[in-house]
Amino acid sequence: MPIYAYRCASCGHAKDVLQKLADAPLTQCPACGAETFSKQVTAAGFQLKGSGWYATDFKGGTGASSAAAPVPAAEAPAAAPAPAAHTCSGSCSH
Repeated sequence: MPIYAYRCASCGHAKDVLQKLADAPLTQCPACGAETFSKQVTAAGFQLKGSGWYATDFKGGTGASSAAAPVPAAEAPAAAPAPAAHTCSGSCSH
């Protein structure tokens, strides 16, 4: 359930109220009884920073990082062949 900030326009009384989304907004001030109690616009209580997280980040419970284990040399993919030596004369443009 969200917490809403309310403020009375008559007496200035402020209160945070835990309400269901389906509940009607409060209008009567609990301090002075006036019908000027209204919801205030407030900033969110959390911030999302960084690139986020994934479902696999916290699985396992060992506290180890989620980096993949190294692949044994026998199972490692073959390395790409080295590029051929440059055979052009010194006046080429690439």
